[in-house]
Amino acid sequence: MTIAETNAAQDGPVKPRTVAIIGGGPAGLMAAETLAARGVRVDVYDAMPSVGRKFLLAGKGGMNLTHSEPAEWFRTRYGARQPELEPMLDAFGPNELRAWADGLGVATFVGSSGRVFPTDMKAAPLLRAWLHRLRESGVSFHMRHRWQGWDKRGGLHFLTPDGAQTAYADATVLALGGGSWARLGSDGAWVPLLEILGVEVAPLQPANCGFNVAWTDHFRLRFAGHPLKSVALSFTDVKGIAYRRQGELMVTNSGIEGSLVYESSGLLRDKLAAQGQVRIKLDLAPDWPAQRVLAEVARPRGSRSLSTHLQSRVNIGGIKAGLLREALTAQEMNDPARLAETIKALPLTLLAPRPLNEAISSAGGVMFEALDHNLMLRARPGVFCAGEMLDWEAPTGGYLLTACFASGVAAGKGVLDWLGLAEPANEDSADAEQASEPTTTERTQS
Repeated sequence: MTIAETNAAQDGPVKPRTVAIIGGGPAGLMAAETLAARGVRVDVYDAMPSVGRKFLLAGKGGMNLTHSEPAEWFRTRYGARQPELEPMLDAFGPNELRAWADGLGVATFVGSSGRVFPTDMKAAPLLRAWLHRLRESGVSFHMRHRWQGWDKRGGLHFLTPDGAQTAYADATVLALGGGSWARLGSDGAWVPLLEILGVEVAPLQPANCGFNVAWTDHFRLRFAGHPLKSVALSFTDVKGIAYRRQGELMVTNSGIEGSLVYESSGLLRDKLAAQGQVRIKLDLAPDWPAQRVLAEVARPRGSRSLSTHLQSRVNIGGIKAGLLREALTAQEMNDPARLAETIKALPLTLLAPRPLNEAISSAGGVMFEALDHNLMLRARPGVFCAGEMLDWEAPTGGYLLTACFASGVAAGKGVLDWLGLAEPANEDSADAEQASEPTTTERTQS
């Protein structure tokens, strides 16, 4: 029985509805906003001293809110969970997110890469404006409240600086994040609290992460922290599908990381789990055909050193030259055919993903099969889940944040439906909209 049905069966005035949001990241705050807009009393609880801490850190180098690419491409970034996320993204996608930010007085622009940023590139002004609007709408915030599950009466049990406290609500939204960046609150401590209820939770794994490589001490000491620009990364995934992307990455003390690595991290992680290690190839001259590289490398160099020759003929120097010496013997470095072959396909063995706590985000979480269409737990009616704690992953570039916002909106609407407060659908307009909206198949074919 829903809350609305319960109310109808009772005598007396209807009590104001209260909803607890546990987790003050983008998903939780967006659920709070969706609910408060319908007059619901909302209490936001967070274990940290302030909300949005991971959001603020993610925006430290430039707040990448979303991406401007066409919707049919945008949706594919969510891989196997595209079918579950697509309705949420259709309801609140990149365009809606930009309009929402504009409503907070934060204008956005599209960068050269297609990524969307606030004009000042900062996260803090957006968060301040958002929190001000939430408080004005009646949302209450309770900091340093670490959720410990439910008590025997169904109350939400918290540990606080003032001791244990219990709160009761008509519905609850869990937006507790994944398992990365534990110091900011996303520590995955919620997993056993749900598993004990029989909720299906896929193991939390690192996503958008770096990978370990067994560098020599000489290479590590000289090049750790250096970017490796204009390279292509290629490998074959667990399904035998060839993968190749061009971009840049970063050499670290432990291995490699950076946007080019993050984009393929899910495929690499899964192949590592299946095979124990993964051999990738780096094309150090991705814009040059192999024949041209060989021709330039094979040119007589006279009295010039090999380093000078490579720099002048193929623009290979610094960290790229260091990688070649890491992969080849001195004899092989002086074999033009072998050297040219390695420039175009330098082998690199990945040993393991970096630890979950170092990852930008996490894969795994509450499986969609454990939820109904409103993101409500089948095992715990009245409890909804949103954000990164759901079982999905996406690359950096605005895709992570967009889906967190979208799932927060979806969970908020799900709660409204559970409480019997959802806005009645206009059947005529809905039919017209459905008739004019192309299907997924039609979008793909176009």
